[in-house]
Amino acid sequence: MLIIRLIWESFRFAFNALRMNMIRTVLSFLGVTIGIFAIISVFTLVDSLQRNINNSLNFLGADNVILEKWPYQFGGKFYPWWKYYQRPNTDYEEFKYLQANLVNHDGVAIYAYKSNITAKQGSNSSAGLNMIGVSYGYKDINDLQLASGRYFSIQETENASNVALIGQRSATELFPFQSPLGQILKVQGTKFMVIGVIEEEGEALLNTPSNDDNILIPYKTLSKFYLVSKYKGIGSSINIKGMDDDPGQERLEGELTGLMRKKRGLRPKEENNFALNRPEAFATFLSQVFDILNLAGWIIGSFSILVGGFGIANIMFVSVRERTNIIGIQKSLGAKNNFILFQFLFESVFLSSIGGGFGILLVYFLTFMDLGSLELVMSLNNVLIGFCVSVIIGIISGMVPAGLAARMDPVVAIRS
Repeated sequence: MLIIRLIWESFRFAFNALRMNMIRTVLSFLGVTIGIFAIISVFTLVDSLQRNINNSLNFLGADNVILEKWPYQFGGKFYPWWKYYQRPNTDYEEFKYLQANLVNHDGVAIYAYKSNITAKQGSNSSAGLNMIGVSYGYKDINDLQLASGRYFSIQETENASNVALIGQRSATELFPFQSPLGQILKVQGTKFMVIGVIEEEGEALLNTPSNDDNILIPYKTLSKFYLVSKYKGIGSSINIKGMDDDPGQERLEGELTGLMRKKRGLRPKEENNFALNRPEAFATFLSQVFDILNLAGWIIGSFSILVGGFGIANIMFVSVRERTNIIGIQKSLGAKNNFILFQFLFESVFLSSIGGGFGILLVYFLTFMDLGSLELVMSLNNVLIGFCVSVIIGIISGMVPAGLAARMDPVVAIRS
């Protein structure tokens, strides 16, 4: 009960002191406001970028390993493309081999695509599409969601049937006034029956491939119209869904390496002529960039917070000077040093918290800005960081003035 009364009395003193000097109060917490705004806005921007980039890479699968010809590389390092150019592409035979022999996985699929195609239906056309030939397990590995219709049957994938799943863009452009299901579209004169429409994904931050621009057909069907082989034509990729646990991922890569080396007849001293790519490699590279941006946010915000902290400390010294007589009366009436200390310290923290609150509020308003495909979201974690930094600055700024007030001699204070 005593603690509650102490907090309430300190709050009243702090509120009245700040209200009596409104201009001085605003100028004091302005530095903290700017500092918290700088730090939390950078954190919010970085978190939003990271989340949107991870969502943009979802089409590759979070726990997947992609077996293909070209290895991923990030960071602007030297890339010996001619070394990888001579490598063979993965093919359907290797896909069936891995499907039969792999143990540490949750699914295997092969796919190949032809870009920049035009689909037609009557007088309507949709250009700039990607036609992707996929095996039956593709839907499970890439978490393919359908808005309507169904996925390919095993018979359709094995018999190279002319059936297709279309994205939202081609569905809208080719069939504006009717349901696409059961309708016929043409690609380079070949007819395909639409059996499903893929759920809309929208624009991705990195302009990564979107299912909105894709037409999916069975892998063997694509092979009927385009050359898909090891050394010529379109190259294939084999996507293997890894297990959830990290050791499972490592076992999968080791098993893949051993099986592919055996399948391709590589000698012990020969290098691998294939690449095992993991989509999160790009996210790992970007996390280093994000760490630098976070550090920059702390540095930029620290200068403003430092200025704000000195401003709050200065105002607290002035407040102690103005209320020296009141401090003497309080102590002569029995107020203990802890009460005086807590009273001024609470005022400092209260002032700093107001500044931090306004900074967080400004960042919240910033999230309503339209930045195209980048959606800004301020997380609860960043809000807590902002308030904690504000409280710490308030404690540090008010510690010395509050200590001076608590140590005053009541007789000397009353006479001043």
